[in-house]
Amino acid sequence: MLHSALFRRNYVMLTAVFGAGFFFEMGFNTTMNKIWDYNNRGRQWKDIRHKYVESEEEEE
Repeated sequence: MLHSALFRRNYVMLTAVFGAGFFFEMGFNTTMNKIWDYNNRGRQWKDIRHKYVESEEEEE
């Protein structure tokens, strides 16, 4: 059933493959970024920026 619905025409198959690849990449990248951030919390610029950058309110 899947074969007759998706792979009968080449453009439908290509669209399905590229669409699946796109969404897989988005999910994979999001997951890996969360794992990276969890393993490196406290060591990244976004975590320690407040220690080194003065806020705009203090400058005025």
